[in-house]
Parts: sequence; structure tokens; C-alpha cells
Amino acid sequence: MGNTMIYEQEVALMTVSHIPLTADGPTFSRLVLGLGNLAEWQLTDAQLLGLLQVAFDLGITTLDHADIYGDHRCEMLLGRALASEPTLRQRLQFVGKCGIKPASPNRPENRVKHYDTSKVHILASVESSLRDLGTDYLDLLLLHRPDPLMNPDEVAEAFSEMRQTGKVRHFGVSNFTPWQVHLLGSRLPFPLVTNQVELSPLALDVLHDGTLDQCMRLGMTPMVWSPLAGGRLFTSDEPPARRVRQALRDIGEELGTASLDQVALAWLFTHPANVLPVLGSNNLEHLRSAAAAASMRLTRQQWFQIWQASAGRPVP
Repeated sequence: MGNTMIYEQEVALMTVSHIPLTADGPTFSRLVLGLGNLAEWQLTDAQLLGLLQVAFDLGITTLDHADIYGDHRCEMLLGRALASEPTLRQRLQFVGKCGIKPASPNRPENRVKHYDTSKVHILASVESSLRDLGTDYLDLLLLHRPDPLMNPDEVAEAFSEMRQTGKVRHFGVSNFTPWQVHLLGSRLPFPLVTNQVELSPLALDVLHDGTLDQCMRLGMTPMVWSPLAGGRLFTSDEPPARRVRQALRDIGEELGTASLDQVALAWLFTHPANVLPVLGSNNLEHLRSAAAAASMRLTRQQWFQIWQASAGRPVP
């Protein structure tokens, strides 16, 4: 009994907050559980439900997936596990993506990897995701990549139809430039709620190309994929990674034995855009560590110390 109470107290201290992506929602957890590698994890349904339960205990209720993940298998695996606990759906927020068509044995009609943001494909992809997930709606749908052949009016038709039928409640994009966001947004009768982009101490581009500035101007919260640089922060021997690791280590000691991953996530949480990192991990200790980092903030000098380590130079 005593150990259980201690554990519950620790979880309460580490529970992450929830914030709206725009003034009109949706409301997501400050940490998002990414399921792009779900097929590789080879979890049983019970193990996946156990992972989700730990995430719930930590306040992580938003799940990120896409139609193509796991060679089109990840959404099916998630839906199969949730089928035994249907009440969990009401506690979750599903973030889906579409628009990429990889060459795959499971899709023999795709001779070459390409993008498809046509109305026909968007509607078909959502129907497939809903069927595989065993749900009536997605909380958020993202266009996975910018499509040079995108017709913004056609995308707007697809989005509006799905919003009207209730199959998708909110819409956003991923990896779009500010001008691409502006173009699509100009055709929609409702706002895009996020741009999911790459950002980490080893990927600084969106800090300086206007992406996060646009998000703040529009009042939408960006989501961040690969917030720990896909693990390269801790394993790469390249000079930027070595410099950043040392900076994370030094700042962690200043903060009182904070781990490298916690300092790296705190660097993200310190940005005023209120980014939502997407963590693609099934390691329970990593999730608990990340949840603890959600309340950490760095000083300006600590933040720029990491920026300088990554860039290899001081700011101008």
C-alpha cells in the first residue's frame, strides 16, 4: 500500500498539462505519444494497453499516427488493442496524417513514392484510418508533407466535407513552409490548428525561417516531431551532437541532476510558441522522465548555450 501511494504521488507531480492548439481547440496534452514505430515494437494488445495506461497516468492523452506508418499497419494495431477497451477512446485525442504514398508491396499500384493531396485520396485515407482505428472521428488530420501539385481549393473541399460530416474535427499541416500554410489557410473557412515540424537542439531551421513566428501570429500551437533528433543527441559522434551533449550535461548539473533528455525537452518547452513534442518511445522510464521535463524551463543564457553548441558559433 505504501509503495502504491508513493507511486501515485510521483505520478501526480509529473502529470503534464493540456493546452488548446488554438482559441477554439482542440485541447491536447503538452506531450504527445508518437506511434510511428508501433509495428516495430511488437507489443501484444495487453502490452500496448499497458503503455497507454502509463501515458494516461502521466497526463499524455494525445496519440500521433499516420496512414502510412508501419507500412500501413500501425493504425490497425492501435485499433485492435483499443477494441477490447472501447471506453478509452473518449480519453484520447487521435492525430492522423495523410498525403504520402510510398512504394510498398502493400500498395502495388504505387510505382514510385509520391505525394497525393487530391480530394479523392484525402477522403479515402480518412475512411481507411477510421476503419482501422475503430473510431467514428479523428480529432485532428494533418497533411503529412507539402505537395507541389496541391490544389488548395480541392483540399479545402475535402476538409470542409469531413468537418461537416464530423469525421474530422480539426485540421492542420506538417512540414509546411509559412507561405504554404498561408496559401492553404486562405482557402479554408476555419483556421488550421497546427503545423507539425522538425525541431530539436540539432534541428534549428524553424526557429529562423518564420515557421514558429507564423504560428504565434496566427495563434496556433506547433507540434514537433523528432524532438530528441531521433536519438542522435545521445549517440552521434558528429561535432554538433558532441557539443550539444556537453551543454545539456552542464545545464543538467545546474538544474540539479536533470537528465540529458529532460534538458533537451526543457529547451523546447522554453520557447514561447508552446510547442508540443511528439515522443516516439515505448520506454516507460523515458515517458516518465519526459513528463517531469514538461514543467522545466531554462534561463535565456542556458537556452542560447544549447543553441550556440548546435550552431557551432555564437549568435551574431
